[in-house]
Amino acid sequence: MSRALPYGVAVASVTAALLLELLFVHFHLPHAFAAFALSAIAITFWYGGTKPGIVAVLLAIMIRSYLFEVEISAVSRVLYDLVFVIFAVLMSWLKRRRSELEEKVAERTAELTGANKELKIEIAERKKADEKLRRSEAYLLEGQRLVHMFSWARDAATGRMTCSPEVRRIFGASPEEDVSTTEFFLGRIHPEDRPGAERDFAEAGLAKISYESDYRIILPDGSIKNIHTIGHPVLNEPGELVEFVGTAMDVTEQRRARAELETAFEEIKKLKDQLHDENVALREQIDQAFMFEEIVGSSPALQTVLTKILKVAPTDSTVLITGETGTGKELIARAIHKRSQRSSRAFIGVNCASIPSSLIASELFGHEKGAFTGALQRHQGRFELAHSGTIFLDEVGELPAETQIALLRVLQEHQFERVGGTRALPTDVRVIAATNRELRAAIASGTFRADLFYRLNVFPIEVPALRQRKEDIPMLVEYFVKRYAEKAGKQIYKIDKNTMELCQAYPWPGNIRELQNIIERSVILCSGDTLWIDEAWLASEEQPSRPELSAPLTETLQNQEKEIIEAALAASGGRVAGPNGAAAKLGIPRSTLDSKIKLLRIRKHKYTPDPQ
Repeated sequence: MSRALPYGVAVASVTAALLLELLFVHFHLPHAFAAFALSAIAITFWYGGTKPGIVAVLLAIMIRSYLFEVEISAVSRVLYDLVFVIFAVLMSWLKRRRSELEEKVAERTAELTGANKELKIEIAERKKADEKLRRSEAYLLEGQRLVHMFSWARDAATGRMTCSPEVRRIFGASPEEDVSTTEFFLGRIHPEDRPGAERDFAEAGLAKISYESDYRIILPDGSIKNIHTIGHPVLNEPGELVEFVGTAMDVTEQRRARAELETAFEEIKKLKDQLHDENVALREQIDQAFMFEEIVGSSPALQTVLTKILKVAPTDSTVLITGETGTGKELIARAIHKRSQRSSRAFIGVNCASIPSSLIASELFGHEKGAFTGALQRHQGRFELAHSGTIFLDEVGELPAETQIALLRVLQEHQFERVGGTRALPTDVRVIAATNRELRAAIASGTFRADLFYRLNVFPIEVPALRQRKEDIPMLVEYFVKRYAEKAGKQIYKIDKNTMELCQAYPWPGNIRELQNIIERSVILCSGDTLWIDEAWLASEEQPSRPELSAPLTETLQNQEKEIIEAALAASGGRVAGPNGAAAKLGIPRSTLDSKIKLLRIRKHKYTPDPQ
């Protein structure tokens, strides 16, 4: 449809020319078909294009030749046709030039449109950049105001200064004063500091190097400020100085703070002794915080013991520690020593029950050469080794009567004699004694001296049995598990719930020592990440007899492990996996239990109940 439209224009324009010609003929008006035809051709070429224009030329020639100028000669007809052809060529050229011009106008319009869009984008970006620059300048000025600083630049040619607004507040300049001159700044500098400031700036200008300068300024109100200035030269390509740029900061507060700090240092020097005492006190507090690292628990019964330790440790009083076997009496003694003023000296421990009665006196007080058979040289006793320190007499109730007398003399007169010696030796030692016996009953039976008891019982501390501090058992179990697992190189993260309940229900006649041994045994046998304790290991009220090993340790442990696994299989009805299986009861993975069953040649099927 769009392609036929130009040809329709050709036909319509020529038809219009023909109708006008016929109209002029009808009314006997002067007429010239050629003029109308040329107009039609021009209109067709202009609006229809070249091909429709050629069609219009052909139609006009045919109409003129056959309707209006039939009688003219052939030469005139050719001339007429030639005019139409030339006119058609001219119109075709004009049409082509018009198209080229329209294309150029369209291209230029597109370029202008794109340039206009780019210009709009650039204007928007420029506005954003200007706004960002304004914000940055505002932040910079605010930052300079907060730190009491201004930036400056000095033109090398004119000497004019350009400064940020903060200069007026720092230098106390009024709105009328011109802060762009060097004279303004020199006029503010303190007379004593002006020569040095001028010299620093002049030398930096000559050498074209950066510089720093400190000086004081005097404000119009007479107040003085300290200024710290930094300058940096800006050079052109030939290396000539263009300008100096830099910053100046009001450091009055820093100088004042420095002066106050120096004064404070002087006061610190004067209070050196007091600070030393405070340091000693702080060290004592640190020692107090870590002195009980081996004593685990937080029960009220244990806290009472620890409170007594804190009270008696700084003194030199004799301490008598009582309690059942395995309660940790030596740990209490070491804690007292560590917290005492003798903590830097020796702590000598003696188990009086482990030394034969014939040798105990020599062990405690020493002996002279030849004092008895085998005494080939002088021997220092434990009291001499513990001089200025602490001696711990464990199981003091086991001392023979003659040794009790010698110990009583040490406590009363602070001196003793070596076995076989005649010279009294002074001693400065703190005595801490411990026993699991009831000394009052021993006094009544005549095996322990009453006067020695009262000398030892200056500050009694009774260590509670483990059954009296059951709330400490979970903490103790975790402590021993971690200790022995690290020692054995094992990763044990959990403790079986039944095991913990069993530990809290058991009376522990052997106290902490028994618990420690049970946990060590459990860690050795544990092959997973969960600790468990066999109920059969826990003794009844009676102390267990000591079994004799009839086989090597490895075989014995394997036999015990086999018994434990068989007991778990019997309890679980032969099931290995599942929540009620043997693996869950033992707290180990199923694969581990399967491998142990195979290794130990256990027939788990015999523990499966027979079907009814």
